[in-house]
Amino acid sequence: MTGTEQGRAALDLAAAQQGLDAQPFSRLVQARITGFGDGAATLEIDIREELLQQHGFVHGGVLSYAADNTLTFAAATALGPAVVTGGFTIQYVRPARGRTLRARAEVVQAGRRQAVCRCELTVIDEAGAERVCAVAQGTVLPLNGAPDGGGARQDLAG
Repeated sequence: MTGTEQGRAALDLAAAQQGLDAQPFSRLVQARITGFGDGAATLEIDIREELLQQHGFVHGGVLSYAADNTLTFAAATALGPAVVTGGFTIQYVRPARGRTLRARAEVVQAGRRQAVCRCELTVIDEAGAERVCAVAQGTVLPLNGAPDGGGARQDLAG
């Protein structure tokens, strides 16, 4: 088994949550990974007042954060844990109102140098109904060294 294959095999839901918890901003928004593996990832955030914009909707920056991280975690199932977002686009479909924001991403195509993923963001209301509020697509790249060029690995970078 190669080092990359070992890295992929060692990655599970608990390791993914540890990677998420290592990100200070993820702790700030209280994000959690609720699904991880087989080319997909799910991230959830309980919606609270601090995450809203002036009209009472979930702030677009929070939606973008959720899409970015979920795309990256889905790609990590194919590329291994040391990955970084190459870029993504997001389309806001409707205002996000509810009790929970859920982002589900899946790998569309993965090779050695990149993974292309798509993400659907939904809000769950008090009755448990789920509605799409945004969709995103992005490219995730393997990270071969620290952003400063120092060679240290950064796992599950968003």
